[in-house]
Amino acid sequence: MTESADFKNLIQKSKARKKRERFEGTFLDYLDIVSKNPEITKLAHERIYNMIVSKDVNLIETDQDPVLRRIYGHDRIKKYDFFEDFYGIDKVIMKIVRYLKSAAMKGEESKQVLYLVGPVGSGKSSIVELLKKRLEELPPIYALEGCPMREEPLHLIPKYLRSEFEELLGVEIEGELCPHCRYRLEDEFNGDYEKFPVVTENFSITSRKGIGVVPPVDPNNQDTSVLIGSVDISKLDLYPEDDPRSFSLNGAFNVGNRGLVEFIEVFKNDVEYLHAMITATQEKLIPSPGKGAMIYFDGLIIAHSNEAEWNRFKSDHTNEAILDRIVKVEMPYCLRLSEEEKIYQKLLNKSKFEAHIAPHTIKVAAMFAILSRLAPSNKIDPLTKLKIYNGEEIVEQGTTKRVDIMELREETPGEGMEGTSPRFITKCLDSCLSESEHNCINPLSVLEVLIKAIKELSIGEDEKEKYLEFLQDSIKKEYNKILEKEVTRAFVVGYQEQAEQLFNNYLDHAEAFVNKTKIKDDNTGEELEPDEEFLKSIEEQIGITGATAKGFRQDVTSYMFALMRKDSKVDYSSYEPLKEAIEKKLIASVKELSRVITQAKVRDEEQKEKYDAMVEEMKRNGYCDHCCNVILKYAANNLWKD
Repeated sequence: MTESADFKNLIQKSKARKKRERFEGTFLDYLDIVSKNPEITKLAHERIYNMIVSKDVNLIETDQDPVLRRIYGHDRIKKYDFFEDFYGIDKVIMKIVRYLKSAAMKGEESKQVLYLVGPVGSGKSSIVELLKKRLEELPPIYALEGCPMREEPLHLIPKYLRSEFEELLGVEIEGELCPHCRYRLEDEFNGDYEKFPVVTENFSITSRKGIGVVPPVDPNNQDTSVLIGSVDISKLDLYPEDDPRSFSLNGAFNVGNRGLVEFIEVFKNDVEYLHAMITATQEKLIPSPGKGAMIYFDGLIIAHSNEAEWNRFKSDHTNEAILDRIVKVEMPYCLRLSEEEKIYQKLLNKSKFEAHIAPHTIKVAAMFAILSRLAPSNKIDPLTKLKIYNGEEIVEQGTTKRVDIMELREETPGEGMEGTSPRFITKCLDSCLSESEHNCINPLSVLEVLIKAIKELSIGEDEKEKYLEFLQDSIKKEYNKILEKEVTRAFVVGYQEQAEQLFNNYLDHAEAFVNKTKIKDDNTGEELEPDEEFLKSIEEQIGITGATAKGFRQDVTSYMFALMRKDSKVDYSSYEPLKEAIEKKLIASVKELSRVITQAKVRDEEQKEKYDAMVEEMKRNGYCDHCCNVILKYAANNLWKD
């Protein structure tokens, strides 16, 4: 009974909201509404721009984040919550929003087509789908009743009166009545435009209201009726060909008026077919079917295609007029590893797969995706380039010179327009999940599926060989390094006592160094100088050397004594940088022992205890019993080869 009541309440609330939003009145009633809220008359570009920025916009100061500074330099990055599900294309999104802002301000770009170009699966269609979906969620717009263009009611005002109305209402009036409404105004209302009925209209993809879609059309059989509607042949016996009553204004531009029109794979259409698109954006006019007058059009025209079609189209100099009216935004694949991982995590979260995913599984798949997209460099190997693009600090071997990410980008300006798509990687992950017998997948099983999929791809042998080398050599070696550190770090947990001892010794010597005092030897009672060599051996694990060591020691002692004053727990894990340094110091000392115990077929009691503690720590870090067993067997057979 309670559930039924909830359903009823939900339905009633929805009906009440729709009733509040619904409006039916005359043009005179509408003028009163506009005088109180001129914003309702905004044009399509401004409506869509406001829709985006109505969500939070976060300005990222890259100077305050060392990782982002390495990736973006000193550029200021804006992140739009509207596009929160898109990863690794922040600058692309900024270009799209900048175009919309300029168009909203009626700049030159309001008269140009927004064109997205990129490889398959780079997110072009997803961007447009999001815009269309969010348009459907906007409050209804006011339109002339029965108008096939759902046009702005202010078009009723005669030109000679517009300046006075604009001053009274605080708006700009742009556009003319469509033929259909012009005929009704004269025939039904005798020119009394104040009596013309006005209603509210929603945006709808399925009902073709405010959102038009133009799929690629066969060049040998193109008909502009897809764009501008047609003459209804059945009515030609009743009305002349130029009579608005014979028009069926149901083309994409008629449908997309006051919203957007999407052109899919736009350059698969014949050039002549694109002239209507250019007229619509440049002149804000579209032809009537038959012999009717031009019709005012207000909408965002957004087109997309892959790069091959773009290159073919722009190579023909006869297309210059069209090219001049296009704002091109390149949409390359994501080249940042951490962002690529988020893409797959998002897609997996939307699926119904419930299998366990071992740590680093998605990472190795994302590594392959990024490596396949990177152009070769004369400065560094592909894996190092991947890390630099991910914001990691890399130092060239044997020198202290850091590799400049900007120099790498200048080497290959069009990077990211080729390689494997997220769709291909996701299919491989899905395949791995589907085939899992233990309801668990791990980096090794994903690498196997990727290798199999690449071998079956219809690509050139050189490219196939390069991809297989990434999977079987570069990525596997990198994963081995990650795994070795992880296994050894898990093994360190069994050495909690040693960690605490190192911590206490460090704190005693750091305090003596900072306060310029001596340390009393517990065994001999002798007063000794603080052991700077010991302090350095800890600090150098995290790159603290030279002049920075003094400041680090002061920070540690101040922080620890502040905790003590608050009666907070103080141990080796209290201060994250020091914790990391101590663990690295311990790892160096227990690495050999972890190798021996992991590889051992038979373990003594002490070794078994250490091994079990390591397994439990790995399970706490995200492994299940099955993948932990698989990974440790792999580690025993493949790590520590030296």
